[in-house]
Amino acid sequence: MPQSAPPNTRQAALWNDVSGKAWVEMQPILDEILAPFERLVVDAGYPREGSNVLDIGCGAGATTLAMARRVGNDGNCVGLDISQPLVALATERTKLGGVANASFEVGDAQTYAFESGHFDAVISRFGVMFFDDPMAAFTNIRKAVRRRGKLAFVAWRSPLENDFMTTAVRAAAPFLPPAPAPDPDAPGQFAFADGAKVKRILEASGWASIEVEQADVPCRIAQRDLMAYATRLGPLGAALREVDRATAEKITTVLPAAFAPFVKDGEARFNAACWLVTAHA
Repeated sequence: MPQSAPPNTRQAALWNDVSGKAWVEMQPILDEILAPFERLVVDAGYPREGSNVLDIGCGAGATTLAMARRVGNDGNCVGLDISQPLVALATERTKLGGVANASFEVGDAQTYAFESGHFDAVISRFGVMFFDDPMAAFTNIRKAVRRRGKLAFVAWRSPLENDFMTTAVRAAAPFLPPAPAPDPDAPGQFAFADGAKVKRILEASGWASIEVEQADVPCRIAQRDLMAYATRLGPLGAALREVDRATAEKITTVLPAAFAPFVKDGEARFNAACWLVTAHA
C-alpha cells in the first residue's frame, strides 16, 4: 500500500532552500520591520518570570531571544522552526548575544513529539499560517502546554487590508502569466485572514478563552532596502526566480513607482493589519 507523504513537505522544501536562504540574508532588515510585532507577541504571551516558553516558527530567533530575556535566567525559551538555515542563524545569534536560556531546534510543530505539559506559554510571530492541517498542528501544540498555559500569536488579516504587502505582486501582474485564484484554506501568508476561521480551528483543537483581536501596527522600512525586500521575498521573489532576464527587468522597473505612495523622507511607511490571537490550554 502506498504511504502518504508527510505533512508540510512543500513548506519544508521552501524554507530549507530559497525562502529560508533569502530570510537569512535579509534578517537585519526583516528584524527591523517586524520589531513592533516582537513586542506585541512577547507582551501578550508572557507568562511570568522563570517560565518555559515555546516559540513556533521562530525564524532567525528575534522573538525567542526577546522572550528569553523577559522570563529571566530561571526561565527558558525554545524556538522551533522547519528551516535549518534559519535555526542555524538563530543559534549563532544566541551564542553571540550571550543569551544562555534560549535554544533552537529544527522541527515541524504539526508533528513534533513535544513533552506533554512542559511549556507555560506558546508564542508565534507570523509562524502558524503554514500548516497543511492547522487543527492537527494546534492540537499537537496544545499538548505541549500545561493546563491553563498561554497561547499568543499574530497572523495577517486579509490582502485587501494589507495593500503594502501586495503592492509588488499587483505591479508585476501584467508581466506574468495569469495566476490561479488563491485558495483561502491553503497554507500561506494570508491563510488566517478570516478571524472566525482562526477561532474555529482553536476551539476544535482544544483551546479555550480564545480572543481574536484586530491589531493595526505602524511599520517602516528604509527606502534603500525597499527594492531588495520587494524582489527577494514572498510570491514576487519566487516569480522572479522563474522568469527570463527581460521580464525581470520590466518588473523591477515598475516597482519604485508602485511603492511611491508609501515613501516619504527616505523610508516607506505602512499599516500592518493583523490579528492578535490569545487563548489558554
